[in-house]
Amino acid sequence: MCGKPISVDDPDEPGWIPVCDLSRLKAETIVRVAGRDLLVIWNEGDVVACERACPHEQADLGLGHVAEKRLFCPRHAASFDLRDGAITAGWPGPPLRLYPIRITGEQIWIEVPERRSVR
Repeated sequence: MCGKPISVDDPDEPGWIPVCDLSRLKAETIVRVAGRDLLVIWNEGDVVACERACPHEQADLGLGHVAEKRLFCPRHAASFDLRDGAITAGWPGPPLRLYPIRITGEQIWIEVPERRSVR
């Protein structure tokens, strides 16, 4: 679900949203996705998209930091592998949810599930 940027011919498929330019992500490392509880992360040459809330304690992972291919939670010592979302061994909780990304030119896109209306 993460990896090196890929080029696509038609990013305007349903479910894909534009996030930011690659140059902005490289400068900031972690970018919050406007209107969504998602993050885009620059991870040693890879672009990763993930949920913003820590699945262990619901902390804002946008306030965390990235080192050695891991995203560290700002609230506790647990971290998540940015290749598969796995939480640090020994910590309870599910893995971090990752989302597919695409890059067209300099524009980063994330595939997100369609929002369902509640009746």
